[in-house]
Amino acid sequence: MLGRRQLLQRAAALAATQFLAGPLHARPAASRARAVVDPFALGVASGEPAADGFVLWTRIAGLNEDRLVGYEISEDEGFRRIARRGNALAPLARGGAVHLEARGLEAGRRYFYRFHYAGAVSRTGTVATIAATPAQLRLALTSCQHWEHGWFTAYRDMITNEAEVVLQVGDYIYERSFGGGPNVRSFGAPDPQTLDDYRARHALYRSDPDLAAAHAAIPFLVSWDDHEVENDYFADRAGYTGDPQAFVHRRAAAYRAYFEHMPLRPSVLRPDGEVRLYRSVNWSDLAALHILDTRQYRTPSACVAEDETADGPIARCALAGQDSGSMLGPEQEAWFGWAAATRPARWSLVTQQTLFSRLALPDGPESLYPQFWDGYAASRTRLLDALNTAKTRNAVILGGDVHSFWLNDVKRDFARPDGATVATEVVTSCLASRSGPEALFEPAPALNPHVRFRDNAHAGYVLLDIRSDRIEGSLRAVSNLADPQATCHSLRTFAIEDRRPGALI
Repeated sequence: MLGRRQLLQRAAALAATQFLAGPLHARPAASRARAVVDPFALGVASGEPAADGFVLWTRIAGLNEDRLVGYEISEDEGFRRIARRGNALAPLARGGAVHLEARGLEAGRRYFYRFHYAGAVSRTGTVATIAATPAQLRLALTSCQHWEHGWFTAYRDMITNEAEVVLQVGDYIYERSFGGGPNVRSFGAPDPQTLDDYRARHALYRSDPDLAAAHAAIPFLVSWDDHEVENDYFADRAGYTGDPQAFVHRRAAAYRAYFEHMPLRPSVLRPDGEVRLYRSVNWSDLAALHILDTRQYRTPSACVAEDETADGPIARCALAGQDSGSMLGPEQEAWFGWAAATRPARWSLVTQQTLFSRLALPDGPESLYPQFWDGYAASRTRLLDALNTAKTRNAVILGGDVHSFWLNDVKRDFARPDGATVATEVVTSCLASRSGPEALFEPAPALNPHVRFRDNAHAGYVLLDIRSDRIEGSLRAVSNLADPQATCHSLRTFAIEDRRPGALI
């Protein structure tokens, strides 16, 4: 007899095989016919910057066979000094998505790119390679963009502030409507279940003009949280889908659609349907950015029963001290230990999805929120041990998910507030959604001495200027999510000094 996990693994593998099937290596058809509609309606994007290249993305929707798409990469906006040109495959089995890995380019240079198909030319995108010895890095940290809850005008502010990279740490799409209050627009469709459903939801998001402009103007580094599939799921355990096999099929569809719409390297899509998003990106010896995935490999928390969801706080978790679960899974934990030790830099930026620091709740010391790292305290300790073993110089932990801004001192032992701070935590608010639970978050500074700042009233993003001697940050708040012309302002600034962990408010 097969156990539940073995059955789910087999179902997941079957679902992934169905989506992977297709003429990926068939002879592509030439794009002779002229386009009746804009084949580049889903836009263009770049990602995964490196010293010698990057990934370029577009998607030609509505194909009925493999096609070749022309591309040009130029040193000038007028495309007179062409650095690369050629054809890239838009496979039918991948929904017509192009993931072009450009290599062999000059370090520290800005490039312009565009695609050609069926007589049509895409909009021009811009991207830059990483300099050999970068003096600084301007990074925009963002999370949680609900289509119905607000306009995505914060992306306009990122472009104006000339962010060099957008770091999107999860909930890029939302799979369902929720929360009270008026909406600014509607999904116009039920919750996605199939691959076509999830493709349509991603395509809807790409129709937002501010998001499309940001993808064209700035390279994105992405990872997912739960709403890219369904709320509060983790690994092969559904949040709300009742049938386990139906859930793994839904998850396979969501994973595939996410890959098809993101500027990711083709190698992240594995034959079994896994999309391996944990990776490191280095800006020479200035910054090492470690991107983690806290959903796909997460094991059950000791605080959550087999037949329960983890949505909301638990008043008493008797097994919290015996937690054997992992937010990352054993393979990713081992990889992080290796990455932290082998990619030294002045700043080690650890990107994950949610609130990392301890959050004491009003209900008492045994109360915790199991969706956060508090539900995985031993796993949190192992991550900090890996940073300590690697002799990390300056650790900064970045996150989102909680729909509020936070600046925290990360303690090796949160029970000793006067103990040494081992890292700084910076959490971005939602880019467009409702605020977090005020009853839990309002008393947080009084109950948690390591919380240096918290704001639960504003949506927005975090702008970080990373230099050799310090990081300067600004919490950028959207003036009005219901206004499509809304602007952003600086809600709070902070700085993190070299070799002095802690957010200096």
